[in-house]
Amino acid sequence: MRVFATACSATPKSSMSRDDAVYVGHMLDTARKAVEKIDRTSRAAFDSDENLRLALAYLIQIIGEAANRVSPRFREAHADIPWSEIVGMRHMLVHDYLGVDYDIVWAVVTGDLPILVSRLDRLA
Repeated sequence: MRVFATACSATPKSSMSRDDAVYVGHMLDTARKAVEKIDRTSRAAFDSDENLRLALAYLIQIIGEAANRVSPRFREAHADIPWSEIVGMRHMLVHDYLGVDYDIVWAVVTGDLPILVSRLDRLA
C-alpha cells in the first residue's frame, strides 16, 4: 500500500500517524463516495439497480478494510467511531457474500455513513 500512502496528500494531525492518516482519509473519501451515490436515490431505485447495490456493498467493504488497518492506539483514542462494527460489516460482506442483506446495506449507507463522514471529517 506504499504507492497510495506516497500519493496521499493527507497531513497527519498530531495524534495521528502517517498510516492512520492514510486509512482514515481513505475511509472518509470512500464513505463520502457511497453517500453521494445514493443522493436523491429512492429505496425503490436502489432495489432495482443491481450495479448500485453491488457498488455500495463494495464501498462498505473498502471502508471496513481501511478501518481494520487503523492502529489500535488510534482506535482507542477515538472510541466514538464504531471500529469493530465497521470491520464486522466488512467481514460479513466478504465472507457471507451469499447472504448479503441489502436492507442492511441501505440502512448503513443512508443512516450510518453520513454520521461516520461527520465524525471522520473532524479527524482528517
